[in-house]
Amino acid sequence: QLRLVDSGGGSVQAGGSLRLSCAAYGNRPINYCMGWFRQAPGKEREGVAAIDRDGSTSYADSVKGRFTISKDIAKNSMYLQMNSLKPEDTAIYYCAADRRNGGYCYLDNLPFSDYWGQGTQVTVSS
Repeated sequence: QLRLVDSGGGSVQAGGSLRLSCAAYGNRPINYCMGWFRQAPGKEREGVAAIDRDGSTSYADSVKGRFTISKDIAKNSMYLQMNSLKPEDTAIYYCAADRRNGGYCYLDNLPFSDYWGQGTQVTVSS
């Protein structure tokens, strides 16, 4: 079993930065795909960034070059550095983890992961 706790959201102006954190409790997420998905009001959940068991990363086109995902296995933690934020990034962000597919990630699958955090609100004003 794995429990995820995400944090770090807030309100910023366009162009600003935020760093989201996700702490994992229970099993160590060594062989998991880990990532972030988001849900904006009235929109479907969207995979944002993912990091495979071996550290390979993938990003949604909408955030490439602005967001960076990383993990620290020793601290059982994952992070999402978000720079150059835009109003369209406003959403609730959830960290996620899954062991299916051998710990390799598919962005579209992130919202269907076995484990989610409780979500953290990110609001970007223009």
